[in-house]
Amino acid sequence: MSAASILAWVVLPYLSIVLLVVGLVWRFRTDQFGWTSKSSQWQESTILRWSSPLFHLGILFVAIGHVMGLAIPQSLTDTLGVSHHLYHLIATIPGSIAGAAAVIGLLGLLYRRIVVTSVRLNTSRTDVLTYVLLTIPIVLGAIATFSTQVFGSPGGYNYRETISVWFRSIPMLHPQPELMADVPMAFKLHIIAGMLLFCIWPFTKLVHVVSAPVGYVTRPNVVYRSRESGRVASAPAARGWDRPFEKTDARRR
Repeated sequence: MSAASILAWVVLPYLSIVLLVVGLVWRFRTDQFGWTSKSSQWQESTILRWSSPLFHLGILFVAIGHVMGLAIPQSLTDTLGVSHHLYHLIATIPGSIAGAAAVIGLLGLLYRRIVVTSVRLNTSRTDVLTYVLLTIPIVLGAIATFSTQVFGSPGGYNYRETISVWFRSIPMLHPQPELMADVPMAFKLHIIAGMLLFCIWPFTKLVHVVSAPVGYVTRPNVVYRSRESGRVASAPAARGWDRPFEKTDARRR
């Protein structure tokens, strides 16, 4: 086993996991106000209205498909009587649709980010890096899917015998990098790009993906009260900085 293989399929997976988990904890403890993604809808909403939902829904179903394909062993589907051909159709058709939706939505977001002047001027260097590292694995994943699973040999590439087994060996602390030796290059590049994305994830606006309004459930109700007409002053109250001695006078009384 070469040093490059050890680096790619042993070191990088654990490094990405550590950076992702520790980085998210650090970001939450030190930058809660910057945790969510700032909105740019006020700068342009027409393109955002269709591209953002298309991208987010597409990438959500892509992620679900990845988790199911990597976590569920082939032995289980074989036991349930699901043939490789049937599994291939179930995984490829919805996955291709979701992947195409994510790519089209991402292209719309990139077009908006580049062409709309107000959005482009509010794009930071971190945003640029995020878009680059987000685009690369998505494009590589689409290439791998369509080149091997859709237009490749009948039945496509059976990643469940190699990539899935390697993936499950990582959390078991018994990595098997040798399983990745004969994996098609498109899949290898897609996986490496994904792990690099996880490495920078906590330090970008992508942290909003793991945000959830959990506190909303236990938050006290917000009570709105209308003013009584008889108690409303005829003149508007002065601003705080226009009446600096009000608190002092009240204490004297």
